[in-house]
Amino acid sequence: MQKNSENFSMQEALRLVKSPAGQQLLALLQQQGGGKVQQIAEQAAAGNYENAMQSLKPLLDSPQIQALLRQLGG
Repeated sequence: MQKNSENFSMQEALRLVKSPAGQQLLALLQQQGGGKVQQIAEQAAAGNYENAMQSLKPLLDSPQIQALLRQLGG
């Protein structure tokens, strides 16, 4: 099982993304972030996690996104 620097496996990420809350989160991020989400995903895929997180921070301020993140966190 491949893990990134924060000990989060790809299998865990896929489970979260495929969950109902994960699907809602992705849709909301796409709606609010437009093309920026694709850019963030590309940065993360390239291993540039710091820039990806900096780009993602403004989107995470949304109350709807915060609620979905709480659901995903358990």
